[in-house]
This record gives sequence, C-alpha cells and structure tokens, in this order.
Amino acid sequence: MSTLLSISRLNVDFALRKSTLRAINDVSLTIEEGERLGVVGESGAGKSVLGFSIIQLISKPGFIASGEIQFQGKNLASCTYEEMRSIRGNQISMIFQDPMMTLNPVLTIGSQMRETLQAHRQISTAEADRICIEKLKKVYIPSSEKRLKQFPHEFSGGMRQRIVIAISLLTDPSLIIADEPTTALDVTIQAEILDLMLELCESDNMGLMLITHDLAVVSQVTQRIAVMYAGTIVELGSTALITRDPQHPYTVGLLGALPQRAARSKRLNQIPGVMPGLAKIPPGCPFSNRCSLVEAICRSTRPALETKQSGIQVACHMVK
Repeated sequence: MSTLLSISRLNVDFALRKSTLRAINDVSLTIEEGERLGVVGESGAGKSVLGFSIIQLISKPGFIASGEIQFQGKNLASCTYEEMRSIRGNQISMIFQDPMMTLNPVLTIGSQMRETLQAHRQISTAEADRICIEKLKKVYIPSSEKRLKQFPHEFSGGMRQRIVIAISLLTDPSLIIADEPTTALDVTIQAEILDLMLELCESDNMGLMLITHDLAVVSQVTQRIAVMYAGTIVELGSTALITRDPQHPYTVGLLGALPQRAARSKRLNQIPGVMPGLAKIPPGCPFSNRCSLVEAICRSTRPALETKQSGIQVACHMVK
C-alpha cells in the first residue's frame, strides 16, 4: 500500500483580538490507500477541526498556522482556493453529521446530485442521471430512478444519510472524511450505515477517516485509531491493540465509560472533570488535571508521542 494522506506537524490556530488559541497542536498521522482510520475523543478534542483543515473548510478566524497536509503529491495546506475546489468533493469527499444540513430541502435529490457531478465533470444530464442512479443503488436505495425526483423530507433519517453517502461517492473519491456520520441515527440504522461504509471502502479501496466520540463505533469499522485530547494526539495505533489493551489513561477512561463495560445495575464509569477550553489548557500534559497517574513531570513537560513497548504510539510520561 502507498500513503494516501500524510499530515506532518500540523498546527491550527484561531486568532482572537488579543491572543491566538491553538486548536490543533503538532498533529502528525498518515492514511494508506484503502485504510480506515478512526479519530476519537470527547467534544472539543479537535477532531472536526482536523477534518475541516484537511479540505480547508476552517471558518475564520481559524487558519492553518504551520505544517503540511500531503495528498497525492500536493500540500493541501498551501493550495489556492481554485486548487482546493478541484480536490474538495472530487478526490476527497466529506460526510457531515446531520444529513438535513447537507441536503437542500427545496431541491430534489436528483438536482443536488447532478449539481455535484457537473461541478467536477463535463457530462450531459442523461449521463449524470445514470451515474446518480448507479450510486443510489450502491447504497441500497430502492427504486432509485423514482427517488431522484423526490425531496429530502420524503426520506427517513437513515435513507437521507445513505443519500449523503451516495453523493460523496459520485466522483469516485480516494478519501472520505466522515464526521460523526451516525450520531443522529438510532442504533439499528447506525449499524447499517457503518456496515455500508465498511463495504464501500473494501470494494472501492477508498481511504476513510471516521471522526467520532464513540470508541465502540470505530472498533467495528476502522483498522487504526488516533485518540485526540485538547487538540493533540495522545494515542495512535492498531484498533485491535488499543481496544484490547489501551495505554494512555485517557483512552482507558474512554473505554471504561462505554455502557457495555459497566456492571449491571451499577453507575456508568466516567472520567472526572471536563475537557479544558483552548484558553485553559494546562502546561505540560493537557490531560494532567484529570489523570489519576499524574506526577510532577506531567504538570511541567508535555510528553511526546512515542512508540512504547506495546507497539502503540502514546504521549504519556507514565507509560513505558
């Protein structure tokens, strides 16, 4: 396999009137062709900002301060607006959390899908319709020809998310970034969407970055996991290894907080405290204020992401 996406020492800042806050701090990771990577953490960890940074969708006052995002020989961090338009939605597609925020309620599904295709390809309406029907069938939307003439409100939540996935597949992208794609769905539909994404990645050899707060979700779909906390990666490695034997105290806490890990009729486990705001990240290890293993060095020196004895990369002074 060759490297599809390579992020190197990425820093993303938000400029305020009197200061600058760092939302992504020195993040480095790779995704190989056809690989499925999960990015996990609580709200505020920087997961979505990382995904938006890759395709230059960060809203001002956010901006990429330094670092590289290499994709098929191009540094996306330094691409012009026009260069990114040819890549975004074409070679890299993004699936957002709420399909009703993605789909225009006053346009038919067919018109929205055709618009996406014709923005990147010089093709006729008839050819665009053929491709749209093909992609709807690929995500198991029945009566695909009829569905092109319907509006988003005529579909269930799960069907709308399938349509959003179909739209992301229209240009046969090499990479899909999925930002909490199943959060708004019930458990049974959630499982169907995850199975569908896994099937599509395996059949089309697409890379996938799955952004979620739920470790149970990534364990079903991904091959590797990057655990984020306060804008930095604290643990990175094989999904099987991390879910079986997590090393960083934060990852241990996330897994311990899963409902299926709690004893029957007992309170759910939880990590004490809350994620610090960008202006209140402590010096040293950002997790030090919530960690049960904290020592003096944790409060003064930020740990580097290093490969430990387990074979997993961990940013923690207490893990050997």
